[in-house]
Amino acid sequence: MVMMSGLAAYGSLSMTTTGNAPLSWNTRAPPARLAFQRRRRMSTITATVTCRREAAMTAPEKADVLRSLDGWAESNLLPLLKPVERAWQPHDLLPDSASPGFREAVDELRARAREIPDDYYVCLVGNMVTEEALPTYHAALNSFVGYDSPSSADAWARWSRGWTAEENRHGDLLNRYLYLCGRVDVRRVEQTIHHLINAGMRLASDKCPYRGFIYTAFQERATAVSHGNTARRAMALGDASLARICGAIASDEKRHEAAYTRVVDQLFALTPDAAVRALEYMMRERILMPAYYMFDGRDPDLFRHYAAVAQRLGVYTTADYADLVQFFVDRWGVADLGPGLTGEGRQAQDYVCRLPERVRRMDQLDARRRLQPQTRQVPFSWLFDRHVELLT
Repeated sequence: MVMMSGLAAYGSLSMTTTGNAPLSWNTRAPPARLAFQRRRRMSTITATVTCRREAAMTAPEKADVLRSLDGWAESNLLPLLKPVERAWQPHDLLPDSASPGFREAVDELRARAREIPDDYYVCLVGNMVTEEALPTYHAALNSFVGYDSPSSADAWARWSRGWTAEENRHGDLLNRYLYLCGRVDVRRVEQTIHHLINAGMRLASDKCPYRGFIYTAFQERATAVSHGNTARRAMALGDASLARICGAIASDEKRHEAAYTRVVDQLFALTPDAAVRALEYMMRERILMPAYYMFDGRDPDLFRHYAAVAQRLGVYTTADYADLVQFFVDRWGVADLGPGLTGEGRQAQDYVCRLPERVRRMDQLDARRRLQPQTRQVPFSWLFDRHVELLT
């Protein structure tokens, strides 16, 4: 999971930037730690103040619906997990440390890495940092259905453990690659991971499991897009080995996306009014990427800067988000929901169905601004304070 600035630059799945520029670029920045804490506190306040209404179903009732699907999860989710014996492991995609040719293989890896530009490594490090905050995501997933036993044998608990085990390989793989490549300040990257896990994440679900699963479906698809694009870019830059690393992660994310999309399929089939209202809530409240609180100890706008680089390189863009929303609106049949909707449900349906076009218009405005781009150089501590170009 990568989960994935404002919409225009990868981070939030709603518009919170002007063009590609973070809102804070034209203001005097407060001390880094203070600014980071203030941003985190204000996002929490916003999530509380903007809750407009309670859904017709309570969160415990929705959790009961999910628990009633345990047999369905056994048949439809668990088969999407790969047996351990068939699953790739990070060791399979990196130089074999027990091989006599290990040093030569690392030298070759580092030689290829020297040919890859810094902006690509900003995206790769950002993706890796996001993956490494897995403890937070595991805890959130368990909260959706209300299971917290580490040894429970029900299908939901086994899915949670299996999904986490597969996701755990992603951070391990990227972390080891970045350690070997010699292009990044590993200690500063490790500090960023430490900060992110310590900070947690803003999940604007208000303890509603329907919103939680919608969030996760969006994140898994966004993550698959991001890792897929880093794979294609690595191949274009001539590093087939790095392309395989990113491609292996993207393939996992597609399976995980399929699982969470199926869960929400069921919620729309069983309780369409509650499901469409949960979807509208998440679209209005903003699906913030899980690494929104990333911090390296120095740059309070680190996430926005990283996200702006991802937007510029085409790793994750506003257009990608519009495609994402359209995909789920079509997949979950939102436009075709029938007479079972309440008045609020019909309003939610209308809002969600109009959203992709709104996002595409915003992307078109950004595209016109990018025809006459202005650039800015920003230092990244991950790259030993080397400067990377951003569009403003």
